[in-house]
Amino acid sequence: MDMQIKNLVQDCTAASDEERIAFPAVVGMLMQAGVERYHADLLRAEKTYYLPDGESEIVKAARIGTIPAPQFSASEVEAAIRASQSQTVGYNEFCNRIAAAGCVGYFVSLAGRRAVYYGRSGDCHVEHFPPAI
Repeated sequence: MDMQIKNLVQDCTAASDEERIAFPAVVGMLMQAGVERYHADLLRAEKTYYLPDGESEIVKAARIGTIPAPQFSASEVEAAIRASQSQTVGYNEFCNRIAAAGCVGYFVSLAGRRAVYYGRSGDCHVEHFPPAI
């Protein structure tokens, strides 16, 4: 992965953690740079960004303040997503809410225009990007 893309994914991670940028802007920047997908591991506090050729970059992220619940609640994850989309909560509160709902991580497929939130047992919620993204 070239240095320009490495810097971009590091900047996107930091800007998200610092709530300086919203998800739609992150998606746009990553797509423009050719990033195909990324994985956010809430327990390890890191994101892995992937290019179509398999190259990847792991970036440290801010730790969340909530230990993910043992049981996954798709409806609570969806409620947190809606709160984020309506800008009722910022990224940090969003991460704490999905963790409280049992989410341990999520995959964002830029090519597939969806995010998959998953729990400890593999239960998941698939969220397609809104038309505005």
